[in-house]
Amino acid sequence: MDMQRPQDERPRAADEPVRTGADQPWDPEDLTVAKGQDPTPENIERSRRELAEQGPAAIEKTVP
Repeated sequence: MDMQRPQDERPRAADEPVRTGADQPWDPEDLTVAKGQDPTPENIERSRRELAEQGPAAIEKTVP
């Protein structure tokens, strides 16, 4: 079996920064769903607080 790298994937250059999930803006709703929770008002509010208090670290814990 020939295991080839898909065309859209290429090796990362040593000086190329690593992109993480926190590199883009996240809404509390997005974080709630990424955590596997239903987007209820309570869960969304919890995610809003986490984003406000922890910033990108809140996302990195869920979506590395």
